[in-house]
Amino acid sequence: MNTYEAIFTRKSVRSYQMEAIPAEVLDEIIEYYIGIRSIFAGIETEVAVLDNHVHSRRYGIPGIRAPYYLAIYSERKDRAMMNAGYIMEQISLYLTTRGIGSCFFGSAMVPRALREKNGKQLIILMAFGKAKDGCSRERGEARRLPLERICAGKEQPKQWAIQLLEAARMAPSSMNSQPWRFVIRDNRIHVFAVDGGSRRGKYREFNFGVMFSHLMTAAEELWQDVDLIRLEDISQKNFKNSEYVLSVIPSVRDRSLSSEERGRNCTGI
Repeated sequence: MNTYEAIFTRKSVRSYQMEAIPAEVLDEIIEYYIGIRSIFAGIETEVAVLDNHVHSRRYGIPGIRAPYYLAIYSERKDRAMMNAGYIMEQISLYLTTRGIGSCFFGSAMVPRALREKNGKQLIILMAFGKAKDGCSRERGEARRLPLERICAGKEQPKQWAIQLLEAARMAPSSMNSQPWRFVIRDNRIHVFAVDGGSRRGKYREFNFGVMFSHLMTAAEELWQDVDLIRLEDISQKNFKNSEYVLSVIPSVRDRSLSSEERGRNCTGI
């Protein structure tokens, strides 16, 4: 199984065996993090493994006790939450390929001493370890909205777009809110956030980072060279009960885009 295949089988694990993971595997997780290309450049991050065998206490929300927690810390910059979501989901998919379960949750109960690291603030925790009941499921078991509910547009999406959207719609989100909507136009995918509590919530941007992680993983697997770009002409448009986030555009390297527009280093949300 690779990370693309893990998109369709991964599940959030809330029940863990408390056995230790070999030190070399923990080192490989950190090495994998180091190799991840962030969705936004210029935002420094750092991760730390919290060993629950050492600390002998729970972190995060009550009811989830895991042998390990991965904490991600970030500079206090715009889009830091989205960037962290992208990185953490990349790691979560990698863990799935290794037969290791994981689950995101907040940091409200983390001791104050762990809420900052080297001048960076704690964004979120991810529990991980060997799952009691496995870390994968059948593709059809995920409770996700069908494409026809989250996509709009007068034109029929091309096959590459359908494949990317199928991966994107499988993304986990807080409270399974699935706040993303997609408008297909002129061979481009424009991404919007639906109105409502999930749009304003603390982890709204984190959710979108997770979704973009799926989308870009699919693009890489399928050899589709795409850019994530914020288009000002789209940002001025108002669609019912939604807010523009970013656009997914097939890369054309001689296309006249400024350095601020090109690539994953988009302008502000």
